[in-house]
Amino acid sequence: QVQLVESGGGSVQAGGSLRLSCVDSGGTFADKAMGWFRKAPGKEREFVAGISWSGDSTDYTDSVKGRFTISRDKTKNTVFLQMTSLRPEDTAFYYCNADRWATVQAMAKDPDDYDSWGQGTQVTVSS
Repeated sequence: QVQLVESGGGSVQAGGSLRLSCVDSGGTFADKAMGWFRKAPGKEREFVAGISWSGDSTDYTDSVKGRFTISRDKTKNTVFLQMTSLRPEDTAFYYCNADRWATVQAMAKDPDDYDSWGQGTQVTVSS
């Protein structure tokens, strides 16, 4: 059972910013790559960003490159997603998850590869 808690969502206007947090309260995933995913209304859940266990490597889906930044604070067992220049099409529930591997190169980008999900945090961007 994944024990990750997402927070930081909200409602913003287009062009605004939000920072999402994902807390691994038990420190279970400190040696795993972590990812952010999102599910928009009427759409499939999709990969947004990933970060290696060390924080040295990241990966992004094309639509968020240059606007979103994923990072992690290993002292706080927390992964962040800084979102800037938000667009209405970014509206979705955002979820984090832990991969079985340590690197972004190896981590699963297909949401179907993950067994369980947390509550997520909702992001709404108005035009």
